[in-house]
Amino acid sequence: MRTSIATVCLSGTLDQKLLAARAAGFDGVEIFEPDLVSSPLAPEAIRARADELGLSLDLYQPFRDFEGVGPELLELNLRRAEAKFALMNRLGIETMLLCSNVATARSGDEQLAASQLRLLGDAAGRFGVRVAYEALAWGRFVDGYETAARVVRLADHERIGLCLDSFHILSKGHNPEAIETIPADGIFFVQMADAPLLTLDVLSWSRHHRLFPGEGGFDLGRFMAHLVRTGYDGPVSLEVFNDTFRQTDPRATAVDARRSLRWLEHVTAEALGVGAGGRAARMSATALPSAEPAIDVNYVELRTAEPAELRVLLRQLGFRSHGSHRSKAVELWSHGDVRIVLGAPDSELQPTVAGIGLSVNDPSTAVQRATALFAPEVPRQQDAADEPLVGVRAPDGSEVFFGADGEDAPAWVDEFGIPDGDDPRLLERVDHINLAQPWQHFDAAVLFFRSVLDLHPEPSIDVAAPVGLVRSQVLRSTDGIVRVALNLVPSGSSEKDAILPQHIAFATSDALAVARTARERGFVPLQIPENYYDDLSARYQLDPLLLGELRELNVMFDRDESGEFLHFYTHPVGTVFLEVVERRDGYTGYGALNAPVRLAAQYQRPRTSDQRVPA
Repeated sequence: MRTSIATVCLSGTLDQKLLAARAAGFDGVEIFEPDLVSSPLAPEAIRARADELGLSLDLYQPFRDFEGVGPELLELNLRRAEAKFALMNRLGIETMLLCSNVATARSGDEQLAASQLRLLGDAAGRFGVRVAYEALAWGRFVDGYETAARVVRLADHERIGLCLDSFHILSKGHNPEAIETIPADGIFFVQMADAPLLTLDVLSWSRHHRLFPGEGGFDLGRFMAHLVRTGYDGPVSLEVFNDTFRQTDPRATAVDARRSLRWLEHVTAEALGVGAGGRAARMSATALPSAEPAIDVNYVELRTAEPAELRVLLRQLGFRSHGSHRSKAVELWSHGDVRIVLGAPDSELQPTVAGIGLSVNDPSTAVQRATALFAPEVPRQQDAADEPLVGVRAPDGSEVFFGADGEDAPAWVDEFGIPDGDDPRLLERVDHINLAQPWQHFDAAVLFFRSVLDLHPEPSIDVAAPVGLVRSQVLRSTDGIVRVALNLVPSGSSEKDAILPQHIAFATSDALAVARTARERGFVPLQIPENYYDDLSARYQLDPLLLGELRELNVMFDRDESGEFLHFYTHPVGTVFLEVVERRDGYTGYGALNAPVRLAAQYQRPRTSDQRVPA
């Protein structure tokens, strides 16, 4: 698969965009006209720079509002087009993108549009270039790819072909199956974009909310399978208008973009299956190494500047200390099969939940998949006697490590001391890990966990917090062993004022028993207002004894058609807190209705000495 990216996807100057595309491993770029117009480099210098970097210049775009016009405007449009064709010659670009007319077309007659495209094709031929006609989803008369294909077929000109854009096709709900009826030599260019599934006017959706493949809700594997079956073997490019991407480091964005195309190639191979069918495929679509399903979450690493307070919390929840590692400045705490590695941060910018350790059957295969998706390996200092662990870094700087499973416990546990005290075994496993994501990493994190760990995204929700809306996106493995909740910190919130929704949730079969035994050890939970329990009583017909115990222990409750959910929280220690959850009768949610109450309680705690709000 030949890969390309539109310069509109990246921040910075045109030269910085070219450098970022090359560093990420793209084969070529689309030149977005405003990037050229604002560049101090002459077209010849841009062409030379791309040659120096080994990048092809695949497309010049966009050319707008050409067809369906009257004779006078047509003449002006042809003159304008010839100026762009001459510019393309200077750049060494062979293909121009023509968007369907959204403003000046006065007729939807397809024969008229075809005749005018034929004249454009004649002009393009004089310059040795060609035109890829794209149906914009908000085009005045041509707003679907099948209509555009008819117009191109009527034009019947070797210099006029189609550009297929996944956003314009899928955002309108058009079936991409008919792509297979288009001759491969009639498809001049392909642009890919994903998007969240929104109810929004298509223009606003397109201009502000496109995403890289794998970050949204479109079925792009199926789309690409139809394309491959045509025999198309040209560039597969990314054209993503997104407010966040245009503000972030271009190199990091380009790496995320390249990861998205590698994931797209993988899901395309899966969609094609063993036999591609249709015409002979000329584009290769290679699957990634198999995802290694996690046997369990064997540890979570926390790095905090306040370890003493966190040690107290762990002890109150029944964790036992194994002491420090024999050669590293970290310590191990365990409760049954739940393990917390505790260390100090290397910098203020380091994530609090710094690492996740997964037990897998074949760690090397897991890392091969991750590195094939451009995830950087984490350098790890280890002695000869240390159990080998291999890991990769997520976009926000947190780490995912893979290790072999042990019969009773992972072998690396022996690198710490013998645990003190008795093991109450009230906690059973890590239920989910909740990671706060800065605004610039959220979408990239969705793609990372989806592609590297083969986690499946659930519908995102927005949760009201005192400092704004917190967007929450859960990704989980098919068997539910790994659950990661990504929470987007509200924009404009400072670390001091924002509630950073970063925590670890531990599963138990008896949350009330854990809460009671923790209280006997001096545990003070996050205080939940009396108003919450009054509302709980109104919403559910709870046994008065149960309601009283929930109220006394500050345990929250939820119920849906699948079952019931009991959970309680510790108070925050810096930017991390802990949660204990009990799922009854197959409950699969996370107590979403309780989240605003929890966020308000966390926001309230440092601002008042009296935690309980009187009824």
